[in-house]
Amino acid sequence: MIDKFHLLGEEAGAVELPRQFTCPFLYEPHPLALMAVEQVQRYVASRADWADEMAMGKMLGVLVAVDADGLLGYLAAFSGNLAGSVRHDYFVPPVYDLLDPEGEFKRGEAQITAINHEVERLEQSAELAAIRDREARLRREMSDEIDEFKALMTRHKQERDSRREAGNLTDEQQEALLNQSRFEKAELRRIRQRHERTLADLSDEMGVFLQRIDSLKSRRKAMSEALQERIFRLFIVANARGERRDLVEVFKPLGTLPPAGAGECCAPRLLNYAFNNGLRPVCMAEFWWGASPVGEVRHHGHFYPACRSKCKPILEFMLQGLDVEDNPLGRPIEEGDLDEVYDDRWLTVLNKPSGMLTVPGKLLEDSLYTRYRAAHPEATGPIVVHRLDQETSGLVIFAKDKSTHKALQQQFEAHTVRKRYIALLDGLVPDDEGIIDLPLRPDVDDRPRQRVDREQGKPAVTRYRVLQRAHGVTRVSLEPLTGRTHQLRVHTSHPQGLNCPIVGDRLYGTVSSRMMLHAQRITFTHPATGLQQTLECPADF
Repeated sequence: MIDKFHLLGEEAGAVELPRQFTCPFLYEPHPLALMAVEQVQRYVASRADWADEMAMGKMLGVLVAVDADGLLGYLAAFSGNLAGSVRHDYFVPPVYDLLDPEGEFKRGEAQITAINHEVERLEQSAELAAIRDREARLRREMSDEIDEFKALMTRHKQERDSRREAGNLTDEQQEALLNQSRFEKAELRRIRQRHERTLADLSDEMGVFLQRIDSLKSRRKAMSEALQERIFRLFIVANARGERRDLVEVFKPLGTLPPAGAGECCAPRLLNYAFNNGLRPVCMAEFWWGASPVGEVRHHGHFYPACRSKCKPILEFMLQGLDVEDNPLGRPIEEGDLDEVYDDRWLTVLNKPSGMLTVPGKLLEDSLYTRYRAAHPEATGPIVVHRLDQETSGLVIFAKDKSTHKALQQQFEAHTVRKRYIALLDGLVPDDEGIIDLPLRPDVDDRPRQRVDREQGKPAVTRYRVLQRAHGVTRVSLEPLTGRTHQLRVHTSHPQGLNCPIVGDRLYGTVSSRMMLHAQRITFTHPATGLQQTLECPADF
């Protein structure tokens, strides 16, 4: 049997194989994948030597496959490294071993480390410190001498003013007072110039050091970039067609080098091992084990899609030749009449169904906007005032002319539009009501996910109130006091928020029939009438 290929139990034989391979970007784990996950979790739990590290959080994955003899089994993988190694008997090997002491990465890293040490030696050298101390001392002396001379000039000016006020000065005396003032101003300039020449000489001396440091840093940057490209040339991945490409070639159509960490996640490791060992992939799943990382939303035991910045280009190549499930978010929903909650000559308020984009996207042209334009040819303005996530349902305002659009947008920017959402949360929220204040910013490595960042994030505040608790689910009303991307989704799911993800939230929780989040009520000032208007539409869950 192929190394790293673990057979599933007899009970797996009673489970029908999936017709298509898993879409890694949106999926509900197949029963066979769940069986494999259960075995991996038992194995990880048995490794007491890994307990502390695993408790800090790790992404794990499984790939169910069939070997050449028709046997059904699975492969297991972890992202990054574990216990200081990327090679463990139970798990598939890495695409490329960055930790190999004799490998290209370690050799290049040693060279860069040597430069780091030289930069550190120069920056902390006694000679450079002595030059900086001399500079600081000379600047203090310059400041003291100038302040002392300015004080003398002030006293002399006061004396001259007093003599002038007393009067009876001859022309010669007037000229002498004027010459004293001129001399002292010139002397002040000479004092400054003398000190500045000394400081300039010292600056030249310091510049020799700093130029050496800058030169080393430039060399280090060039070596690091060259090493990165060389390493990614060694990350060679295969696909179901038997084709092979290095990661530089994979990312070339995007006009960029692969980001740091590309190729080190579970999915590329699993697929690469399967293709290189003649295994036929059946389904896969990735799950989180342990505590959530700081700023991110990861729940122990929950399944998550592959990341987009590092994994999406790689998997799009590796999955070529496999019959893969369509991404449900790329399929248009059924045709039907627009659900117009309110309509007049200036604007329309629509009830957007879950699964429909507000505006056309990269994968899908069909959207609320395109259907609205077809139904309302009289609308001439920019139309879209605000948006809801594709999987969120509820109230959206569309404008019919430019002035209405501008007036409504100004209300959103001024935070005078009030919105209330209804959501079902996976878990029991302990407090009946409260405020969530967690600043957010985009996760640049995994868009469109957002993460909590108290230093660089933008303010994000949500008011919540519990409406009902039953059977492990909490029904809440949510009022966003700011309008950040995925604000409600992160605030409900994050451990520092409610720690209960929205039911069906594929990014921050678990996949379900839909995401149970609905924009139920919206209050705004009608741009034409000036009257405050409140519209409601109940959730269908």
